[in-house]
Amino acid sequence: MEKGKIKKIILVLIFLTFVVLMAIFIWNTFFKSQIITQKPTDVVLDPVTGLPISPEGPGQVVDPSGPGFIEDYEDEDDTQTVPISPQITGEVSPTADGGVTKTTTIVQSPSLKPTLSRDGGSVQFYNQSDGKFYIVNESGDLIALSNKVFHNVSNVEWAPNKTKAVIEYPDGNKIVYDFTTEKQVTLPKHWEDFSFSPDSTKLVNKSLGIDPDNRWLIVSNSDGSQSRALEFIGTNDDTVIPSWSPNNQYVGMYTKGVDFIRNEVFFIGQNKENFKSATVEGWGFESKWSESGDRLLYSVYSPNDDLKPKLWIVNSSPESIGVNRTNLQLETWAEKCSFADNTTVYCAVPNELPEGAGLYPQLAADSYDNLYRIDTRSGQKELIATPDLAYNISGIIISQDQKTIFFTDNTTGQIHKIDLR
Repeated sequence: MEKGKIKKIILVLIFLTFVVLMAIFIWNTFFKSQIITQKPTDVVLDPVTGLPISPEGPGQVVDPSGPGFIEDYEDEDDTQTVPISPQITGEVSPTADGGVTKTTTIVQSPSLKPTLSRDGGSVQFYNQSDGKFYIVNESGDLIALSNKVFHNVSNVEWAPNKTKAVIEYPDGNKIVYDFTTEKQVTLPKHWEDFSFSPDSTKLVNKSLGIDPDNRWLIVSNSDGSQSRALEFIGTNDDTVIPSWSPNNQYVGMYTKGVDFIRNEVFFIGQNKENFKSATVEGWGFESKWSESGDRLLYSVYSPNDDLKPKLWIVNSSPESIGVNRTNLQLETWAEKCSFADNTTVYCAVPNELPEGAGLYPQLAADSYDNLYRIDTRSGQKELIATPDLAYNISGIIISQDQKTIFFTDNTTGQIHKIDLR
């Protein structure tokens, strides 16, 4: 099929999707009940936790080698074919100086959810090839965090202290595993979208029962005990974002359409606080907290920007929510960014984005990313590096000393690094 015809088909799909989104917006705004409504009166709550009674109880601590240990998800074929990324032309610099920069591969196998290591100098991750968790040491060797094998993990949510994580499986099973004690906790299958508290001792997540009257935003200890309901979700679970802020002020957010372009973001506390809201210029809201939680980096897309994601930052302290909203003039997603400190952000920015990429991120699958540094106080941004191979980047991680940037290539799942200085 000719490229022109393919482009026309994509534009028609984008237009039809936009029409559907507008219909959904009108339904949500004028007909559908919004979140933070009165909880159903016919739901029986547990007298201790305050949660709706469910056939599946809270977490239960089990011995890692006992029957509760999940390790029966064998891959049919572990053979991996690693694509070779195209090389970027130009003189290659050993450190990031704004041009083509030497990139070193530190993990050859496909990885999942790498994060900054406990010591702040490297990365730790789940290895999809052998089902183990590793840390990369200073010499580049892989050191197992545990001898346990976790077959076919589908998602990982790390605690801030990097000693425990929520581990999820394709069939809905979920555990919290502590790599220090080698103990694990089984969580209910209907709990989803986890976020740890800053001290790593609690969780906030959605409890999504089959009945919409049995869906809540909840908090609990990290072992699933002492859970309690915060807000009734009902049928609005797709607008609710569990996200515990570093300043401990908020445990989540939810969005509500204002008009055909804008959305309103509401902040959820632990004690039904009446926080102000913030208006965002678009849809597809996704965000990241600054290190102190006083600012929120986010991306949205709108017809005004050809439905491409645009990066913004705004104040998020309780007394100044929504103040100093700034368009950073970069077309990328918040998930492709990371705070190095409270005011410095590093982002992977596609070299080009087709129209509609906000609605259909897969349209950007063939683009490669450049690396930018942003000063969120001044809004100043600087191109710091173009990796020497064409990588579609995710999972940016900055070492604690800000000397190294680590990232994952979406195509291969491999982890790479660039020296910043």
